[in-house]
Amino acid sequence: MSSAGSFAEARARGRQRLRSSALRLRISALPILQCALAAAGAWWVATTVVGHERPFFAPIAAVVSLGLSLGARTRRSFELVLGVAVGVGIGDLLISVIGGGTWQIAVVVALAMAAAVLLDSGPMIAMQAGNSAVLVATLIPPGDNAGIDRMVDALIGGLVGIAIVAIVPTHPVGRARRDAAVILGSAGEVLRLVHEGLLANDDKPIVTALQKARATQPAIDTLREHVAGGWEISRISPFYWNTRQRLSRLAAVVDPIDNAMRNIRVLARRSLSLVRDDEILDPRLVNQVGQVADSMEVLRRMALADPGEQPDQAEAARVLRSVAAEVKPELLEGAGVSATVVFAQIRSILVDLLQVAGLKRISAIATLPPTVDNPAYPPER
Repeated sequence: MSSAGSFAEARARGRQRLRSSALRLRISALPILQCALAAAGAWWVATTVVGHERPFFAPIAAVVSLGLSLGARTRRSFELVLGVAVGVGIGDLLISVIGGGTWQIAVVVALAMAAAVLLDSGPMIAMQAGNSAVLVATLIPPGDNAGIDRMVDALIGGLVGIAIVAIVPTHPVGRARRDAAVILGSAGEVLRLVHEGLLANDDKPIVTALQKARATQPAIDTLREHVAGGWEISRISPFYWNTRQRLSRLAAVVDPIDNAMRNIRVLARRSLSLVRDDEILDPRLVNQVGQVADSMEVLRRMALADPGEQPDQAEAARVLRSVAAEVKPELLEGAGVSATVVFAQIRSILVDLLQVAGLKRISAIATLPPTVDNPAYPPER
């Protein structure tokens, strides 16, 4: 490759990194603002209202309890306060008896973390207990109410963090909707690649499809986290109490989206075997893969649509029903093992996607043409 080509490629990679960095910053902008406001607010409450001279644990607790993650912030605040209480209490008691020093630090940290683990399985409790025990063993002199002050500071930080979430909330539905749209878009790309590979009897697009499908699990985990965080915000913030019905509908499609991606991975793996084994696949069945891929775009736009906008769940269900009506048992005439699995996976994927479009599982199954061997296929999981 010429030096000019190498430079152009490096510049393209640099632009891509900059875009990725800018996207990360944009996504994290509001959580960063929340942490900054919570830290300042916790310091102000601890110094001005409570009267502590240097309450460094209050802003630390506020930031740790919020973090950049939207899920389980209330639990993080509880774990933080409990961990500080355990660490400071045990550290204050032991240091006043055995004194400070190298081996004393080891003893205090071990006992504080062990006590925290006995109290609760949350990892933050044990970590905060250890951190607080270190502070007591190295910086905070025992007695003089220092331990109690630090516990109060941690409580202030946690409560201020929760208050900031209520006053300056992220939208409880927005992130999860975008997550769902990204996953559904990726599912469409995977199915189009599988369709391309089956049409051309070429394994390369299907290998790429399988890699893309396997890479979606972190996005699904993030979707679950953002749905959980959305529920928390809808309970804490009065500004978003009216989003609970939308959140309920969104939460109901998380498992079907996850199941659909798992079935798409199986479809990609079996399609790869089918191509490599030169197994004959009915062209109508190949066409069905393409139709399912096209229907994913309707679902993706449905996930992004605001209430009252199109396509809604009813429109998505209509499109999926028209696809499902063509997945008939006669497509399996003369089919081998891999083709049979592809047929079964298409039907399973359609059941999952119809649930994403708002149907109950039993209704989604009833949408499919019955098979001879099992009129209720696919079976209940």
